Amino acid sequence: MNKEQLLTAYWTITRKECVRFLRIWKQTLLPSVVTTGLYYVIFGTFIGSQIAPISGHTYMQFIVPGLVMMAVITNSFANVASSFFGSKFQRDVEELLVSPTPSWVMIAGYVTGGVLRGLLVGALVLGVALFFTQLTVYNWAIVIGFLLLTAILFSLAGLFNAAFAKKFDDTMIVPTFVLTPLTYLGGVFYSIHALPSLWQMVSQANPVLYMVSGFRYGFLGIADVNIFVSLSILVVLSIALIAANLFVFSRGYGLKN
Repeated sequence: MNKEQLLTAYWTITRKECVRFLRIWKQTLLPSVVTTGLYYVIFGTFIGSQIAPISGHTYMQFIVPGLVMMAVITNSFANVASSFFGSKFQRDVEELLVSPTPSWVMIAGYVTGGVLRGLLVGALVLGVALFFTQLTVYNWAIVIGFLLLTAILFSLAGLFNAAFAKKFDDTMIVPTFVLTPLTYLGGVFYSIHALPSLWQMVSQANPVLYMVSGFRYGFLGIADVNIFVSLSILVVLSIALIAANLFVFSRGYGLKN
């Protein structure tokens, strides 16, 4: 395939993904906004008003970056996992596999769709936060970098999960039993420096901690983990999942019956 054909294939997959989640926006966009709005009211306003400022920032300001990141993680993963498994279930993916479209173009198209949904939901959640508190951005480059890398990472994870899923329930196992505990224990609602030393070390094994910490640093200029360590872990995990997905697609594992 020449460059124009590759671009057409990529754009077609990406457009299909975007049209899909925008068409059912009440299921894909609205729930995260409503849920996070409740977090703002309950944790930020009611409980947060009784908590002392953290490093000069109100508790509401402290939790906003974590809640935005949580929305990006869950939506990026869910979009690709559900969409790709749906294509497998309806056997649409077989048309892609027999076409001359390279594996990396297919992966890029699905991942781009997941990234766009994650970023859109993240922007909506951040917009809702402005009704509750004032936000300043310490470093825009860090905010955008961590947002993009996290959305890419979990879109790739969703694709990998969907490739091996046998039924729709399999695409919900990781969000329910892996992503939810990791996000809640990833420093969204607290600083790990408030934990005993043992639990601080345990928390450092949680990859979500580095994403939340780095993203919070971009907003507030404070972090639980060194910013360069956080960035390095994100890059390494993303590269590993790119390689894993390319291997799965090249071998057809979970894709060919």
